[in-house]
Amino acid sequence: MTLRLYDTRAQQLRDFVPLDPENVTMYVCGPTVQSGPHIGHVRAALSFDLLRRWLTHRYGRVTFVRNVTDIDDKVLANATDVEPWWALAYRMEQEFTAAYAGIGILTPTYEPRATASVPQMQELITTLIERGHAYPAPDGSGDVYFDVRSWADYGSLTNQSVDAMEAAEDADPRGKRNPQDFALWKGSKPDEQADATWQSPWGAGRPGWHIECSAMSKRYLGPEFDIHGGGLDLRFPHHENELAQSTAAGDGFARYWVHNGLVTVGGQKMSKSLGNFTLASEVLAEHDPQVVRYALAAAHYRSSLDLSESSWAEAEAALGRIRTFVERAERMLPKTFGWAERPPLPDAFVTAMDDDLGIPQALGVVHETVRAGNAALDAGDLDEAAVARQEVLAMLDVLGIDRVGAASGGGAQASALDALVQTMITQRAQARADKDWAAADRIRDAIAAAGITLEDSPAGTHWSIDG
Repeated sequence: MTLRLYDTRAQQLRDFVPLDPENVTMYVCGPTVQSGPHIGHVRAALSFDLLRRWLTHRYGRVTFVRNVTDIDDKVLANATDVEPWWALAYRMEQEFTAAYAGIGILTPTYEPRATASVPQMQELITTLIERGHAYPAPDGSGDVYFDVRSWADYGSLTNQSVDAMEAAEDADPRGKRNPQDFALWKGSKPDEQADATWQSPWGAGRPGWHIECSAMSKRYLGPEFDIHGGGLDLRFPHHENELAQSTAAGDGFARYWVHNGLVTVGGQKMSKSLGNFTLASEVLAEHDPQVVRYALAAAHYRSSLDLSESSWAEAEAALGRIRTFVERAERMLPKTFGWAERPPLPDAFVTAMDDDLGIPQALGVVHETVRAGNAALDAGDLDEAAVARQEVLAMLDVLGIDRVGAASGGGAQASALDALVQTMITQRAQARADKDWAAADRIRDAIAAAGITLEDSPAGTHWSIDG
């Protein structure tokens, strides 16, 4: 089978053929750390974590770079006298790291900060000026702009003509040749923090947003690499500008462009600027992190995801069914089964993952295997049940889903529920021992009415919440 990915630039599915099959290279735009992450940021990071995990399964090695934009207009705007911009950026970076780790997103191979690659950005700008694709502003401001009309392919990522584009608003337009020209270097201004500047051939200043990723991707992955990823909202202007400046400088740049869909609220993009966001820390405080991972992964990565309370409930129920089966199999199967042996992934799972990372279909295979495994346990077919368990664990491993945890969830509420149910199970067992069948039936019915299933076995009675 061949892995196919939807390439935004080509606007079609393409067979994925890496430059080096022994080392797939990926660059993903990371956060601008002016404030903490909302759940949309976590969904974006998870999309590429899942792609990275599948590429690792297919090819063995993936060099994965995700940057941190720690110098930007927004970072400077949110700084205070008490907390300078660089301190704010570091604190917010830590919040993003915690949110990513909370749902099991793997750490990048490299996670460069923009401020550590300013010399590489200046080198790239110099190359663009020498090639006639960039110019210092003639007003003495120290700004340097990319000349979009000097590059015939500008607009190729989003299939736009320059004339149809709105003016770039990332710098004062007075020094521009064309309204659409965008800033590569921003001259320092009197009202900005003095330590947010670097010396350059064009005067003291700081890099523009777009040049940062072009410089960092080249520094860590080389002039050409396999996959560039990011949110759908970054296609224009950010990724369009990255593509233009890197290719105009003579680099091959990204061979595949992969974009994840956005988290929406009532059909509108979740955004800090719109004020309709939910902080990742709030979601993770209220829900099992693995439930959050499952809910964010359950929709195809290119689709919009409108989250509500039912999203978490549905994910908790689905994950509970998986966990219940694995726990039941481990309880019922003899200890002599070779748990270390992992069968190949089911063909249907591989087909789904190879088809543009079809996570919803892949999860469907997981649940089909769970149903088959439960049926095998019911029929006493322990060999078939053992195979199903191993296949489920293998698929969960690829998806980065931790199967450990009570089927009812985690935390204090789960512990309290377990204590109550165990008390009722003990009372039922005592009633049965006393041959008080009416009392035993009343307890059983009360448990069932709460949506809890009891399973009696020689090893004792186990409870689970109905899926």
